[in-house]
Parts: sequence; structure tokens; C-alpha cells
Amino acid sequence: MTYYLLLFLHLIGAAVLLGTGAGIAFFMLMAHRTGETSLVAGTARIVVIADYLFTATAVLMQPITGMALAWHVGYSLWEHWIVLSILLYLLTGALWLPVVWMQNEMKREALRAHDDGASLPPRYHRLFSLWFAFGFPAFAAVLVILWLM
Repeated sequence: MTYYLLLFLHLIGAAVLLGTGAGIAFFMLMAHRTGETSLVAGTARIVVIADYLFTATAVLMQPITGMALAWHVGYSLWEHWIVLSILLYLLTGALWLPVVWMQNEMKREALRAHDDGASLPPRYHRLFSLWFAFGFPAFAAVLVILWLM
């Protein structure tokens, strides 16, 4: 029974990471493409909330349930696929933390532009390019981790 509960929680966490990552990327990209400052700001605000509420929760739970599963089944944490998964997980986290900061900054830039009646400024576009550049390998790493599981 413990095994199935841990497995369920671990799989739900993986699905949340994958799903929120894909959903956030989709909605931010669609808002960005409109160039509408109020839409970009509103989308970024919601995306940041989703990251804190869903992604951060899953990020905290994955190593706990993963290590508990490994211990319960009798795997060593030094198994090659577990070590690779952990390294990719750390890489994902190192890329995700700046992404959340960038989303907050893009929101601020879009709100400022909206309040000034201006278009999205160059800093917003630089942040968006960095956001995309950080997000793409982070998402790819999550896919590899899922494959390794």
C-alpha cells in the first residue's frame, strides 16, 4: 500500500511539473504574441501564481517521494539513472528559478508600459528571449527525467 501511495504522489508531481511547464509556456507565448501590454501583464501575473502554487509544490515533493520510493523498493540512490535524474532535476531547478524572476519582471515591464500607454519595451523583449532560452532546456530536462523513470 505504501509503495502505491508513494508512486501515485510521485507520478502526480511529475505530471504537475510537465503540465504546468507546458501550460505556462503556452499561455505566456500566446500573450506575448499579441503584444498587448495588459494581456501580457495579466498572463504573467497568473503564470507566477501557478508557478508558486503548483510548480513549487511539486518541486518540493518530487525528491521526497522519489527518495522514499527508491528506499522502499531497495534501489541505491547511486543507480546511474537515479544519479542522472537528480542531476537533471538540479539543472531544471537552476534554470527554473531565474525563469520565475523573469516572469515577474516581464509582468512589471508590461504593467509599466500599459500605464504609460506605450508598447512593450526592449527590456521586456530581452527578458522574454532569456525566459524562452532558459525554459526550453528546463522543459527538455523534465522530459528526459520522465523517460528515465
